[in-house]
Amino acid sequence: MERAESQSSPQADRLAPLRGLLRAMIVPVISVVVALAIGAVIISVSGANPLVAYRALFEGGLGSARAIGRTFEKATPLIFGGLAVSLAFKCGLFNIGAQGQLLLGAVFAAFIGFSLQGLPAMAHIPLALLVGAIMGALWAAIAGTLKAFTGAHEVITTIMLNFVAFNLTDWLADGPWKDRSPGNIVARTPAVAPEARLPDIAGVPLGMILAVLMAIAVWWLIWRTTIGFELRTVGQNASAAKYAGISVRRMTVLAMVASGFLAGLGGAIETLGVVGRFQPGFNAGLGFQAITIALLARTHPIAVVPASLLIGVMQAGASRMQFNSGVASEIVDVIQAIILFFVAAESLIRWVLRLRAEEGERVTLSSGWGS
Repeated sequence: MERAESQSSPQADRLAPLRGLLRAMIVPVISVVVALAIGAVIISVSGANPLVAYRALFEGGLGSARAIGRTFEKATPLIFGGLAVSLAFKCGLFNIGAQGQLLLGAVFAAFIGFSLQGLPAMAHIPLALLVGAIMGALWAAIAGTLKAFTGAHEVITTIMLNFVAFNLTDWLADGPWKDRSPGNIVARTPAVAPEARLPDIAGVPLGMILAVLMAIAVWWLIWRTTIGFELRTVGQNASAAKYAGISVRRMTVLAMVASGFLAGLGGAIETLGVVGRFQPGFNAGLGFQAITIALLARTHPIAVVPASLLIGVMQAGASRMQFNSGVASEIVDVIQAIILFFVAAESLIRWVLRLRAEEGERVTLSSGWGS
């Protein structure tokens, strides 16, 4: 018997990561299924056929090469936003200001894109992306510094900074950076130079490729570096981290700066790869949807990619669902909200299904108020 146990242990050890992955996927998968089921009920009540609606929804996001390309466009800024929120969560910070950081990155990338002429693409694109990412990082650094040195909670400060970013970018797009071309009356910047537009590589948008590479880089940073270890330690127990000699203040500021960098980079890619200019309203809600992405991925950087693709499919196919079945495209927003509700109310799902969370399986989202 002892020999049999000793032979089965190595196999059990090899399967342990797979079992952990499957257990971690239970709540997100069930949340999506329940949200789709509730969405089907709402569609039925509205007088439409849920099967027809959902078929059109997924055909609109995956039914052709053009639909897949549209899904990639929708998913790319969501990946960066999801990574930004997830990285902050790892340090116990709730960066609800990703929307404002994304807007700053988008408008400054547009400024670099249209104001500099004659630069080759090899210099223009990296410069615009870098400026957008840095502006997002600087904007997030304000909240991180206030949190580290005054105790001001990042949820409050980032919400306030969001309002400032909304109005600041609106003013820039309707004031000094407004497109003054004849006939234009809307608030928007001029189109970026052709050399600043992100190209496609083998049919895949360059922004999508960068997003996947960034997800791998963030995973490596969090799980394979000393900085990542310190960041996670602060997120799990700031007092223990301080006792171990880790500078909680430094990690708090660093985590917010890195989070803002990712959000700003997402906004820059949205400008250079999708919209081609900055126009208020085109980026609306991306930062807030990033919270849904991060929770659906359980703050795992790699899982952010499929979670973003799922939301990207739903957004890309919303118009086709509305056209084919007559269901309002806003039903997709309702489904996303229900997904967010269930992944946030993890205890409810576990109580209904009688699932017990093992040690370390729960996601720590933020430190307490005033801490």
